Amino acid sequence: MAPPRFMGLTGRPLSLAVSTVATTGFLLFGYDQGVMSGIITDPAFNDLFTATKDNSTMQGFVTAIYEIGCLFGAIFILAFGDFLGRRRAIMMGGSIMILGVIIQVTAEKNATPLAQFIVGRVITGVGNGINTSTIPTYQAECSKTSNRGLLICIEGGVIAFGTLIAYWIDYGASYNSGPPSLTWRFPIAFQIIFALVLAIPTYWLPESPRWLLTRGRHAEGTTVIAALRGLEIDGKETVLQRQIILDSIAASGYSDRKGTPLKACFTGGKTQHFRRMMLGVSSQFMQQVGGCNAVIYYFPILFEESIHQSHDMSLLLGGVNMIVYAIFATVSWFIIERAGRRKLFLWGTVGQGLSMVLVFSCLIPGTEAAAKGAAVGLFTYIASFGATWLPLPWLYPAEINPIKTRAKANALSTCSNWLFNFLIVMITPILIDHIQWGTYLFFAILNACFLPVIYLWYPETKQRSLEEIDIIFAKGYADGQGGNGLEGGGVIESGEVREDQWHGKGLWRGDRYVRAAMELRFLSDEEVEVEQRRYGLVARGNEMMATLGADDVEGKEA
Repeated sequence: MAPPRFMGLTGRPLSLAVSTVATTGFLLFGYDQGVMSGIITDPAFNDLFTATKDNSTMQGFVTAIYEIGCLFGAIFILAFGDFLGRRRAIMMGGSIMILGVIIQVTAEKNATPLAQFIVGRVITGVGNGINTSTIPTYQAECSKTSNRGLLICIEGGVIAFGTLIAYWIDYGASYNSGPPSLTWRFPIAFQIIFALVLAIPTYWLPESPRWLLTRGRHAEGTTVIAALRGLEIDGKETVLQRQIILDSIAASGYSDRKGTPLKACFTGGKTQHFRRMMLGVSSQFMQQVGGCNAVIYYFPILFEESIHQSHDMSLLLGGVNMIVYAIFATVSWFIIERAGRRKLFLWGTVGQGLSMVLVFSCLIPGTEAAAKGAAVGLFTYIASFGATWLPLPWLYPAEINPIKTRAKANALSTCSNWLFNFLIVMITPILIDHIQWGTYLFFAILNACFLPVIYLWYPETKQRSLEEIDIIFAKGYADGQGGNGLEGGGVIESGEVREDQWHGKGLWRGDRYVRAAMELRFLSDEEVEVEQRRYGLVARGNEMMATLGADDVEGKEA
């Protein structure tokens, strides 16, 4: 029997199609993130939206209100994502973005243009919030273990390419010889192309196999597993992959329900839903308050206000900075499964912090020569961010959370992203007006605070299947119970290190979940099933453990 097909594709070509559409969603995200930077101070834009002229607070509000829309979109997925599924949510998100863009570009002077533009920004944001809450989960659930990190890092990396495209379209439109309003209408309207590429092909792509299996649609889920792997439906490997996923669903304790209740994200026990949700939420929080959007959204303004360049030169340097951003965004593609998540988080934080130190220290003298050093700091910041913190907070929540809470936990982490994105975008022009170089000192201090959090509490997940990550947290929980969580007791050997060799080494090696990730050797599919039973994630004979569900509902904590 031949492998099943979607869009006439199976195996690697089908997986590539899924990744292409998913990547387009983040290209659109990056474009929309960067497009306002070059037009918010444009004379034609300010002439129509007069409240934005020479008003840093209103400029910040018009730019940042988009993030409120994104927050609403993420909240929508939090409430309805499990019901909609991944495909329908993505198609909905793309369609809503198109509607929002149309509302923005049709604003005219004889009506209430600013109100219309703000409504359009919010609606576009809702669509983007839906997409960014859904696409990483969809990609993670359709990917193989060996390339999951790479594919989601590519998604995160193309945010930089989208921003790069937006910057240069803004720069090109600034030389427009036609109607003056085309300077801002065309860059905003251009994103419709990306939204169409996202929304239309998704109709013919397969649904996430893990989502289908959680909904009890086993035949469809098995068909998608076989199609994505290029296998026969009744083949041995297909059956094994389906059983591993079903065991993971059983471990959640909610597999008889049609949706995961939000309270499941706040439970502990062997599944550690709350801890894992907070890891994802904190990564998105740190990405935003580390200063990235202060640089991305306002790079031209930073050059005009802090480094005293002309508007045209600031736009040009902004475009060059985005080229640097895009180039360094590709770095993670080649090292994510070698260096791992923890090291990239740590290296990126050090790079960002030192860059901000360079910026504020060079702005203190207030001379033109010293300000050039600040420009270097902005370039090194965006290079460090692009290579590390740009993709990682989109990858980490999608893989660290277990199958039954993945959609809701990922939506919560995205809510964190957009909430603090709004805060930073809103306050940055105000901070620059009032405390000048102190703005960059503020971001340098915040980056320094991230280091101990990452080192002590972020487990490594490189080259792990999603089901292996479940075992890591079950092992950490069992270690905290003195091994009582093990069926049969004892300690698992990792091939190089035994758990009992770690006793007494203290928190400086990270908490017990970080150590569990270090100790647990890489497992084959057959070994995953064995370890799931060993840690009581599933009962022997593939029966669901009722006691685990009871523990989680009661909110048992480590």
